[in-house]
Amino acid sequence: MRQQIAHIALVVKEYDEAIAFYTQKLQFKLVEDTKLSEIKRWVMVAPPGSSNTCLLLAKAATPEQASSIGNQTGGRVFLFLYTDDIWRDYEKMNSMGVEFIRQPSAEDYGIVTVFKDLYGNLWDLIQPINTNWTF
Repeated sequence: MRQQIAHIALVVKEYDEAIAFYTQKLQFKLVEDTKLSEIKRWVMVAPPGSSNTCLLLAKAATPEQASSIGNQTGGRVFLFLYTDDIWRDYEKMNSMGVEFIRQPSAEDYGIVTVFKDLYGNLWDLIQPINTNWTF
């Protein structure tokens, strides 16, 4: 049996501002932006070098969905982004105005820092010690 997670839905306020944040500040690539209706689009972004899992940027369609924007996990870190060079990515993201809430630090599993996306969701940026992970 073989399975993998293909997409992770991230609830956003507006498609274009979310695309701008992910493609400009985090250097993600825009994988797809397809208009489905007058108000709905299929928008996927992925980190550079990634070929599997994408973020599906999903515009909130109801007040209940809108209430979860920026707090999809109740204040816990939501997503974990691996990198092959944390200092390169930390400096680049910092220069682009990404808000870091924790400076990079060495842990048993690698070097990690925590940042917020444009809505306040928390992310771990990790350069793992175990180099057996693949993009």
